[in-house]
Amino acid sequence: MKYRLLGRTGMYVSEICLGTMTYGGKGFWTAIGQMPQDAVNTHVKMAWDAGVNFFDTANVYSYGESEKLFGQAVRDTGIPRHELVIATKVRARMANGPNNVGLSRKHILHEVDQSLERLGTDYIDLYLIHGEDPLTPPEETLSALNDVVRAGKVRYIGASNHSAWQLMKALAISDKQGWSRFECLQAYYSMVGRDVEREVIPCVLDQDVGIMVWSPLAGGFLTGKYRRETSGPDDARRTNFDFPPINKELAYDLVETMDEIARAHDASVAQIAQKWVLDRPGVTCINIGATKDEQLKQNLAIVDIELSDDEKAVLDEASKLAPEYPNWMIQIQAGDRAFDAKLPG
Repeated sequence: MKYRLLGRTGMYVSEICLGTMTYGGKGFWTAIGQMPQDAVNTHVKMAWDAGVNFFDTANVYSYGESEKLFGQAVRDTGIPRHELVIATKVRARMANGPNNVGLSRKHILHEVDQSLERLGTDYIDLYLIHGEDPLTPPEETLSALNDVVRAGKVRYIGASNHSAWQLMKALAISDKQGWSRFECLQAYYSMVGRDVEREVIPCVLDQDVGIMVWSPLAGGFLTGKYRRETSGPDDARRTNFDFPPINKELAYDLVETMDEIARAHDASVAQIAQKWVLDRPGVTCINIGATKDEQLKQNLAIVDIELSDDEKAVLDEASKLAPEYPNWMIQIQAGDRAFDAKLPG
């Protein structure tokens, strides 16, 4: 396992982060996974033994059950708490009632204590807001997050599913007020979903913010199970939960392109798809998840794959974004800043 600094912090995290969305299976989340405690214990120990020190959960995953199961797994397996980097999130609705959702001071201060109790820990290493709240001023949210850091309940804070301008605005507010700032952005990024490269990746590179990638397999579509000639197995995640939205025709083409590269590495299509994302500029780690031991074993093995420059170039070209203004104009105008640039004609 290799480790990378999280943003501009001095904290190292494994380049593989184990996600816990498949733990529990309560309500809506049954379509994603229904892992019981014994299976959770096995997966947490497998990941830890492979060198993973970064684990990601959220209060809304199975409405608290995921946090409980993961926290119990840490105790059951005897993994030292201080060796772990535990991330969880706040924003989603956790109960009926007008104030049980969002990023208000009231909701954040309540939910951080609830997460600590469910996890069975005294502190959270990385506390992420799970998205934007259009009704709460960012100053209120950031002030509350700063307070939970100062209280010792949280070590670092981060965001998820933000646009570049939203992230930049939050960073500017924190800088102006002298508050703890977002050190990490969790974002969707896959070979068939490269939208973050337009604005978000340039922003995080400029501001030295880490990127945690969720769904590098595009909700399982890039596992190789889905082909033009077949819709995939009945128990596959995409069959029951068709998310995130993707260009499926492009995805079919990419799977075919990855087939040959996968064979050259004695690897699976899924491993190649995940390794490509892990090697992209700005990426700190990728979140992996699994419901079966063999799936987890294969996901953990991607760190041993080394894609050649030629293989990366093939995958880059096959999945490239269509030019979009103003990016294409910025690239054209950048040409005249070359030292040896000449006048036309």
